[in-house]
Amino acid sequence: MAELRYNPLLKDWTMVASNRQGRPQMPKDDCPFCPGSGKVPEDYDVYQYDNDFPALSQHPPQPDDVATGLYQTAEAYGKCEVILYSPDHHASLSQLPVSHLRKLIDLWAARFAVLAQDPAHQYVLIFENRGPEVGVTMPHPHGQIYAYPYVPQKIRVELEACRDHHAATGSCLICDINREEMSFQQRMLLETESFVSYIPFFTDYPYGAFISSKSHTSNLLQFTSAERDDLAKMLKRVTAGMDALFDREFPYMMVLHQSPVNQDVTNATAPTGQFPDAHKFYHFHIEFYPPLRSKDRVKYLASSESGAWAPCNPLAVEDTAPQLRAAILKRGEEFDRDGW
Repeated sequence: MAELRYNPLLKDWTMVASNRQGRPQMPKDDCPFCPGSGKVPEDYDVYQYDNDFPALSQHPPQPDDVATGLYQTAEAYGKCEVILYSPDHHASLSQLPVSHLRKLIDLWAARFAVLAQDPAHQYVLIFENRGPEVGVTMPHPHGQIYAYPYVPQKIRVELEACRDHHAATGSCLICDINREEMSFQQRMLLETESFVSYIPFFTDYPYGAFISSKSHTSNLLQFTSAERDDLAKMLKRVTAGMDALFDREFPYMMVLHQSPVNQDVTNATAPTGQFPDAHKFYHFHIEFYPPLRSKDRVKYLASSESGAWAPCNPLAVEDTAPQLRAAILKRGEEFDRDGW
């Protein structure tokens, strides 16, 4: 079964995907994403692969006959893709050359453009889950893309906040956040020509880094070639610093936040096209949600966080940002010496 069920308490859709129960725990000596498996090309740099266990699909089954006047269902229409970062089973963003990461960014942008062409898609989410601490069952380096037929609630709240701020001040909220962090400096991690990285004042994760474009850009397709190169360098430096922080593979959830698509088109799950002018007030950025609070201690989401959405950061950002910044700068010095 795969369908959408509407939650009237939260005004959001839940994806029901019991078909994903069959996902394998990958054997250590058998990887479908490695060359030689028969599932991927024998020679590739980066590669898009349709998810074998999608929560959303282009030919979804009819929902179960359980809808009522109160409870709504909808077809789980959309697309779920896997983005393979490298044929090297043991590679990662932090280990791949900047030139290789540029190919990944180009593939992200190409898939964003293709998925945005389907008028039923309302939001294209590019993300990565890394490490067993966040439930990864396939350790080959990869990320994913979900094309939703609605704008998910967290993104919707961000969009509404940015729209309200723009209406009240005439300014982009994330541009203002960038300026605030660059002015304060203590929470800054790294600045390049086109991007800034910091752990924002309000994050609920001790090492919850942001990467944000300096220019007011709402999605990957608007970046120049030089900006894409710079984003590749920023991704490598930040993730390499994370790995260096505790001298271990650093688990995280990474999400690219971009403007929604097809907001002038209506469909069953998004009947109003809520953000037709999002490019004016929404700003590209990447958010990391790393579960570690120390080398071997995980920050769990307990009752307050899950039941009330009342986040609690167990550490002060003004203490954690200098630690991560030092690790990023140290690894950057090594890259300058040994090559990128």
